[in-house]
Amino acid sequence: KSLCLCGWMSRQIVYTMSEEVSPGTFVGNLAKDLNLRVDDLESRGFRISSGSSNNYFVVNLKNGALYVTETMDRELLCPNVHTCTVTLETIVNDPLNVYNIEVKILDINDNSPLFPEKVQYILISELTLPGTKFPLLSAEDPDVGINSVTSYKVSNNPFFNLEENTEADSPSPELVLKKALDRENQSTIHLTLSAIDGGKPSRSGTTNIIVTVLDANDNAPVFSKAVYKAQVLENVSRGTTLIKLNATDPDEGVNGEVVFGFKQGQKGIADKFAINSSSGEIFVIGTLDFEDITAFEIRVEARDRGHTPLASHCKVLVEILDVNDNAPDITLSSLLDSVSEDAKQGTGVAFITVQDKDGGKNGKVHCSIPKNSPFALESTEGKYYSLVLREDLDREQIAQYNISVTATDEGTPPLSKTSVLAIDISDVNDNAPRFQESIINIYVKENGPTGGHIATVSAQDNDSGENARVTYALLDSSNMPLSTAISINSVTGEIYCMQTFNFEQVKTLQFHVQATDSGVPPLSGNATVNVYILDENDNSPVILPPYSEPGSVNTENIHYSAEAGYFVAKIRAVDIDSGYNALLSYHITEPKGTNLFRIGTSTGEIRTRRRMSDNDFKTHPLIITVSDNGEPSLSATMSMDVVVVESIDDIKTSLSPVPVKEDSFSDLNLYLLIAIVSVSVIFLLSLMGFIAVKCSRTDGGFSWYGAPVINTHPDGSWSYSKSTQQYDVCFSSDTIKSDMVVFPSPFPPADAELISINGEDTLKCTQTFTTTEKVRHLVLEK
Repeated sequence: KSLCLCGWMSRQIVYTMSEEVSPGTFVGNLAKDLNLRVDDLESRGFRISSGSSNNYFVVNLKNGALYVTETMDRELLCPNVHTCTVTLETIVNDPLNVYNIEVKILDINDNSPLFPEKVQYILISELTLPGTKFPLLSAEDPDVGINSVTSYKVSNNPFFNLEENTEADSPSPELVLKKALDRENQSTIHLTLSAIDGGKPSRSGTTNIIVTVLDANDNAPVFSKAVYKAQVLENVSRGTTLIKLNATDPDEGVNGEVVFGFKQGQKGIADKFAINSSSGEIFVIGTLDFEDITAFEIRVEARDRGHTPLASHCKVLVEILDVNDNAPDITLSSLLDSVSEDAKQGTGVAFITVQDKDGGKNGKVHCSIPKNSPFALESTEGKYYSLVLREDLDREQIAQYNISVTATDEGTPPLSKTSVLAIDISDVNDNAPRFQESIINIYVKENGPTGGHIATVSAQDNDSGENARVTYALLDSSNMPLSTAISINSVTGEIYCMQTFNFEQVKTLQFHVQATDSGVPPLSGNATVNVYILDENDNSPVILPPYSEPGSVNTENIHYSAEAGYFVAKIRAVDIDSGYNALLSYHITEPKGTNLFRIGTSTGEIRTRRRMSDNDFKTHPLIITVSDNGEPSLSATMSMDVVVVESIDDIKTSLSPVPVKEDSFSDLNLYLLIAIVSVSVIFLLSLMGFIAVKCSRTDGGFSWYGAPVINTHPDGSWSYSKSTQQYDVCFSSDTIKSDMVVFPSPFPPADAELISINGEDTLKCTQTFTTTEKVRHLVLEK
């Protein structure tokens, strides 16, 4: 393939090259044609730039030559264009110059003509006159110029010639009928059409032409009747065939095939009926209603399938027959918004109207409601009914009634319709608030914060709305102002303590809560609330006389020859707390290394561990600590000096009383007098408190319970009394060996024997406990 330089003018160079050349093909020497020195190309930044065209060309900076880098297809690069040009820009610096370069891509005959269809079909009537032309599809060739399609030819045949229509830009082939056709002799003619281009060597493409000779349509279809009649019930199901039409055509083939259809422009026919285009059957596709229209007139057309179809027409009259197809209609004329649950019998609730579009028996209607309904249906005038109350109502049992009203006609078969009336029952205040429990027990720790929330009470009211809105209040107490101890939130029922409780002063209190609704008139209900104060370990043990006397010197003497287990002294202490918090234990601390004394953990008895030795001190300072079992534990401490003496006389001397003057009043007498007066006062106060508690229990109001009372029985048992409750706890006869005496909360254990004496509950133990058993204390719960 040859390349040539066509010229250079005004700094524009045009090169020409053929398509499909191989990569690396020389196009031209740009350095020479632009008058540039090859040695300066790199230093002056010689380059070409033309968008995507850079993919096809490259410049060798060593010799300035332009080469092809990629095979180019002119038909893809420039589709549907006769002249294909690629524009390049050559840029050099120092000084800056831009040169335009055009590369023209020349076409080669690399494509054959191609028809859009492999087979072309032509339908020609047998009555077509000679000389009639039939256009054919042209072939397409992506090549241009002489390489594109230049001529057509058709295979030899006795019926057609081939002509080219040159009026358009490119010639198109046409078949020209030169001889009349006869379908009975030859119904199909096969031809081959060829397209040839002008390339060297030339290329060609072919397509098959099938000519079908059509029969002449010279007869129209004929109906067997001009007017058809049919009857159908209005409740006929969809798809039911009404009538079958018949029409014939004496022609053959498609000219004799009859197609049925409804005449255009008939309003409402296509929604109700359809016709089978082949068989002529008319069937129902919509809903028929005698009350809307009693008859239809349908115009039907029959046409053949000829090239020039012929047609004829007929009428179809369809008569609609009436049936009982209308159910009664129920109309709610009036309905009360709601019916009060205390409404009287006979009260009117609703006014109902029923009617039926049908006539005769089909239009006579009877109305009914369920028999188990508290309402009754009364007929007034024909189609009018009244719904009245016949039984008492209770909204709390049924708040709404859905009454089914059924209307039935006398048709064959009878039709009916049901409508549901929703009747709401309005509330009246006929239910008082009720607590789930008539007695509510609350447990509160002592020393709680003032104003703290201790419990919430709740009452339910079966009414609704304002009748069910409950408020809470505390009933006044005859013993003391209730507001100083307890308050209640009137809306939520939350109970708060208004003071700090002390278990050692108050163990139980009782009051009543009243729940009142907002109805008219209001109703209320009561509940008894028992508040039990739970003990906290807030009191330290107190050591009892004589070791707790103010200013006393705690000294005990023992003989040097005392045996192991010798009784030295007994420490007694009490804790006014309860339960575990009052469970005391005794511990001793003596000089390091002596290990001479021991103390009973539960009894407080100090005894010697061993005999004296010459190495022991004559005076032994002891520190005794008494601790309770609370959390955290509290304790009391005392000190005692144990003096070892050599003779019994020394012990007697140390124990002899100090002489005093007869006319003086000793400190001991003063203490005795104070103790007697205190005991008397406490006795009187206890008696008065006992009487007050008895009275408060009789009144059933707000109650305070006094402190417990401990009694000793001859059989060695202990009795614990707390107001009207008394519990007996038994121990072994050797009380000294017992670890403790526990008076727990005032509730009997499950296995205790509970009897009633003088209206009081007494708890008696069923066995004797000793310290060898694992159970050291009892927790009594109710």
